[in-house]
Amino acid sequence: MTIKIFHMRISRSSNRLDMVIKVCFGFDETLMGLVILLAVADVLTDAASVLGGDTTLQILYMKLVEAVSSCRNEQSEWRPAEAALFCIRAISNYVSIVEANVMPQVMDLLSKLPHQPQLLQTVCLIVGAYSKWLDAAPSGFSKLPLVIDILMSGMRTSEDSAAAAALAFRHIYCRKKLCAYCKQLFHIYYTAVNGEGSFKGSAEDSLHLVEALSMVITELPPEPAKDALEELCSSVVTPLQEVINQGPEVLEKKHARELTVYIDRFAYIFRYVNHPGAVADAVHRLWPIFKAIFDLRAWDMRTMESLCRACKYAVRTSGRFMGITIGAMLEEIQGLYQQHHQPCFLYLSSEVIKIFGSDPSCASYLKNMIEALFKHTTCLLTSIKEFTRRPDIGDDCFLLASRCIRYCPQLFIPSSIFPALVDCAMIGITVQHREASNSILTFLSDIFDLAKSSKGEQFLSIRDSVIIPRGATITRILVAALTGALPSSRLETVASTAFVVAYALLALTRAYGMQALEWAKESVSLIPLAAVKEVERIRFLQALSDAASGADVNVLMIPVEELSDVCRRNRTVQEIVQGALKPLELNLVPVP
Repeated sequence: MTIKIFHMRISRSSNRLDMVIKVCFGFDETLMGLVILLAVADVLTDAASVLGGDTTLQILYMKLVEAVSSCRNEQSEWRPAEAALFCIRAISNYVSIVEANVMPQVMDLLSKLPHQPQLLQTVCLIVGAYSKWLDAAPSGFSKLPLVIDILMSGMRTSEDSAAAAALAFRHIYCRKKLCAYCKQLFHIYYTAVNGEGSFKGSAEDSLHLVEALSMVITELPPEPAKDALEELCSSVVTPLQEVINQGPEVLEKKHARELTVYIDRFAYIFRYVNHPGAVADAVHRLWPIFKAIFDLRAWDMRTMESLCRACKYAVRTSGRFMGITIGAMLEEIQGLYQQHHQPCFLYLSSEVIKIFGSDPSCASYLKNMIEALFKHTTCLLTSIKEFTRRPDIGDDCFLLASRCIRYCPQLFIPSSIFPALVDCAMIGITVQHREASNSILTFLSDIFDLAKSSKGEQFLSIRDSVIIPRGATITRILVAALTGALPSSRLETVASTAFVVAYALLALTRAYGMQALEWAKESVSLIPLAAVKEVERIRFLQALSDAASGADVNVLMIPVEELSDVCRRNRTVQEIVQGALKPLELNLVPVP
């Protein structure tokens, strides 16, 4: 009988579930076997939706009891028990999280199963699937010691069972209840990462465990949390300290993975331990280690991305508790960026701007940082060729610039680097890289929308002194981007570049009214009538005029995007339009 027939008949009789379970027997992990098991899981979820999760669980539990009775050791037939557990796991989303009759008995049976590796893997997956039940059910707390023993066994038995145990550990919701078992949880962690069992867990497994432990630490009171955080950080920093102690030559020659496997754990710790003061203290203690890695591995993109990600989460969690450490961190990345041009230094700076941008006490060193970073970036990105070669730098540079407009316009807009960065943006608008192009367009839109910000309103005269002399050129580049300078493949995403370009045009028109409309008329008039009819030009310009009058931008998107579609209708038309607008030639002569 096929899966399809089961699907049709499942609503008629719960006895059909017996047949569904039998389908699970004997399938190995070949592709065909996995496909069939996934089909079985679909049937079971349909059964649970018809019969109810608790009723379906009751039926499957009876099959599990039968299977367990013939499964007393690792040599006996364990596959029927695994099949029943697979079925129970498949319906986990349909079982009430406070179910009190069957789930306690299922949990009790799990501990009686032999530690056959494949069976134990499925047992650990069951624990993860029913983690909400462990948190919510009245009897869930009493099952935690049993669950921890199961996960410990999973960590020691095989790589697959360890992976399942680590995943289950991460999914367990009852973090407050797990605080009472902190010592056991650390034991599980050490078993995985130090190879105290018969093998060492994978890097991904260790991150699941670090995430789970960090969330448990979050639920501890401040002092115990500080001690637990120190213990967790100590277990991670020790191998890094050993490498550093061997001297600069050893650290420089290490493969990136030998470092990032530990640095990534710090990122998870700083992200998920929500004790800002304790995390700030930990970062302060760890800074000499981080600085040594920054100094000697700044050429290594992979290591720098990992370390900057850890620092980003440290800044995000600790906020203004970071104290003097943040100054040392910014001084470090500011100097290294000028030598090694790592984009991750820019996105770390973005996080710092978000947290500290409005803090007057940080104004001096933040101003120095952004001016130094932007000055160097504008020297790197002097042509569309350079944008194409390093789009990641362009992307992170203009993400940082947008953050500056939103969080510290008082430091950024009056600075000498602001006009140069606008010129740099004009060069890069048409870069054939979606993220970089969108970041540039968003930056320009933020400039045009400055009047919307209470912080930015006072800088409108400075903005206008930069934008107005460049307005006609910016408009022409935006029209070119809309009509084909950016490829059509960029326009098929939900947050399409066409939308971002159109928004930038409409925001420019809102900001500069009839003046922007004149810029647009000049640009559109360059497009030959062979490519765009007069009525299509009129509709486009009317949309911009309505934007200048304050109409809803979302309503005006349709006529603007229509112009885009018309100019892209075939390659010949697209070449005519771009040949007329010549966007790549517009930045050859500097704006006075």
